[in-house]
Amino acid sequence: MTAAAMLALREAVTAALRADAALAALMGGEARIHDEPPRAARHVYAVLGEASARDWSADGAPGHQHAFTITVWSVEGSARPALAAAARIAQALDDAPLALAGHRLVTLRPAAAETARDRATGRVRVALRFTALTETD
Repeated sequence: MTAAAMLALREAVTAALRADAALAALMGGEARIHDEPPRAARHVYAVLGEASARDWSADGAPGHQHAFTITVWSVEGSARPALAAAARIAQALDDAPLALAGHRLVTLRPAAAETARDRATGRVRVALRFTALTETD
């Protein structure tokens, strides 16, 4: 059941971000949310990264505590585009009323952000860490 909860959350997060017009504008006209880095990217994009889920059952109701990362990459030399897109992602997901298949979202919060420059490419990345609680329907 844990993998099902992770998948439901991931799909809801992806759908919400792809539908966000403000994020699309910051990413060059389309909300570029990927499972893996795209080849030859010319715009800011985000990659769904590591995730974990643990049992969070209470009072006989099955639930899960989640932690996951979304990494925003800027293909330009500046950190500003990646930071702006990361800020929008954090704002869009903070306690968003997402509909999860087979699960109910209790809470979703941005927990941390880190920025770094990739030495090999010179690109800036912003790693956003989120926490969430879900219950199984």
